[in-house]
Amino acid sequence: TRSRFLYCLFSLGTELGNELFYILFFPFCIWNLDAWLGRRLIIIWVWVMYLGQCTKDVIRWPRPASPPVVKLEVFYNSEYSMPSTHAMSGTAIPLALLLLSYGRWQYPLMFGLILAFCWCSLVCCSRIYMGMHSILDVIAGFLYAILILVVFHPVVDLIDNFNLTYKYAPLIIISLHLALGIFSFTLDTWSTSRGDTAQILGCGAGVACGSHVNYIVGLKLDPHPDTLPLSLSSVTVTVFGKAILRLLIGVIVLLLTKVGMKKATIPLACKIFRIPHDDVRKARQRMEVELPYRYITYGMVGFSLMFIVPCLFHFIGLS
Repeated sequence: TRSRFLYCLFSLGTELGNELFYILFFPFCIWNLDAWLGRRLIIIWVWVMYLGQCTKDVIRWPRPASPPVVKLEVFYNSEYSMPSTHAMSGTAIPLALLLLSYGRWQYPLMFGLILAFCWCSLVCCSRIYMGMHSILDVIAGFLYAILILVVFHPVVDLIDNFNLTYKYAPLIIISLHLALGIFSFTLDTWSTSRGDTAQILGCGAGVACGSHVNYIVGLKLDPHPDTLPLSLSSVTVTVFGKAILRLLIGVIVLLLTKVGMKKATIPLACKIFRIPHDDVRKARQRMEVELPYRYITYGMVGFSLMFIVPCLFHFIGLS
């Protein structure tokens, strides 16, 4: 028997690893809570997702067979199965959030541990319930994310500091992310993971470049060191109202950026590489179109998130 409650609960768990969640969670964190924390979470998220997507295309395990599995979701069905990138992000984000925020923010450690456990469990279990992954895929994703965290958590301060302060950081960031994107496109035939990988790399590059420009022009988004450790108890109705207004205005700007860049980059890439664009869906499956479209579009979304939207807030008195 199918339980409506379980279906809704695990649909929510699945959404915690989808684009809608990321476009709300990361901006809310950067604009309203702690930009320092947001930047570091994005650095870890980019590496976790990139390595996860590439590993899928190296191992090439198919999704669980249906039947016997009942698939309640088909969006990612064309991707390979091992490891579960949902399980990876559902493990890495809450654990990184705990590791980076504890001591910087005032809250009981038990609260952080319970939140991380519930978040991780919900995402991991949702992938099995939805019929998209085997238990082995999910366990592998969980352990792989922890391994990546062990490697990247100690150097995340170094990476962020490089992004902010090194003179030629934008050039290196753009080149590195683009090279990683080209490499991932040569791994296998087209699947939805191709575009997702380019999207994640573009977003990471845009955020890093936006952070660098912030630093250069002196737009300070990080809380002042005197205010540390930060406390959640200082939330008032006015503060909460401003936070929601910032999120609403900012996300509209990000979505408009995404739509505008998509409309400009796909026809341009088709024109440059002489690919017929009467069937956009087919054209987008070509690396020459998909990589620049996703990379440039989401690069601009990341740049807007870190620089353009905070400038707008400054201008309208919402910062």
